[in-house]
Amino acid sequence: MTAHATLILGSGPAGYTAAIYAARANLAPVLLMGRQPGGQLTITSEVENYPGFPEGVMGPEMMERFQKQAERFGTAIHQEFATKVDLSRRPFVVETDGDRKFACQTLIVATGASALYLGLPNEIALQGRGVSACATCDGFFFKGKHVYVVGGGDSACEEANFLTKYARQVSLVVRRDALRASKIMQQRVLDNPKIEMLWQQNVTDVFDVQAGKVNGLELTHTITGEKRRVPADGLFLAIGHQPNTGLFRGQLDMDDKGYLKTVPGKTATNVPGVFACGDCQDSYYRQAITAAGTGCMAAIEAERWLEAQHDR
Repeated sequence: MTAHATLILGSGPAGYTAAIYAARANLAPVLLMGRQPGGQLTITSEVENYPGFPEGVMGPEMMERFQKQAERFGTAIHQEFATKVDLSRRPFVVETDGDRKFACQTLIVATGASALYLGLPNEIALQGRGVSACATCDGFFFKGKHVYVVGGGDSACEEANFLTKYARQVSLVVRRDALRASKIMQQRVLDNPKIEMLWQQNVTDVFDVQAGKVNGLELTHTITGEKRRVPADGLFLAIGHQPNTGLFRGQLDMDDKGYLKTVPGKTATNVPGVFACGDCQDSYYRQAITAAGTGCMAAIEAERWLEAQHDR
């Protein structure tokens, strides 16, 4: 089994950027697209905050461009995802759902993270059509609208406050009778006249798939079970993200939430020759532009690591 110089896991902005840089460095990278080819941007509608697209660009189209650019420089791309990884010896070995094995001298992990959703069928069907998990990404599209945010932690409070820059009203749906957020974040929400608090409520349905966009929600009281339908222009989920790093548990250092730990200011992990970039190691920014930046860093670090091994 031939060992590739660089193997990249993931095909979001981080993975493709790493592929572009690695290919231009003549590392002949191989990229496995993963379970969600193109990453989270493929379930986003219009992207307006990525430099170079003054008129905006649809998320899926943007990722197609990333892929074509990576292929242009010689990246070999496979529509497979890793099912097993052995980092205990070099070359590293990655097994895939296609019953293949890839050996590599360096591994770039760009497996991303997945936003946690409520699990409602209509919620999934309306992703990118009024249902979002990123206020920073999509808040601009809700100018003058009434939107709902689900969650009770710091992230939910931050999202709700951010959305008041655009929406005429923001309703924060909280399962309990109190927020879990830090005191300062709670106060900001409670003091904001554009934010309505909906205590002890769950979102139990999203309407209307037939219309092709969100126009209402079903709210259910957590104590009484009373249901009511309310008009809504958008639904933002702020109940957390899950990094797609389970494959590396016990092999790579990660924090208590599963995000991969890297050397401060770099993408190197605790295993020499393994680098992590994008949302699988970034729980703070979670933006396409920052993911792409760390993808660039990972490829450069992989190239220099290989050079250092060759010089020994």
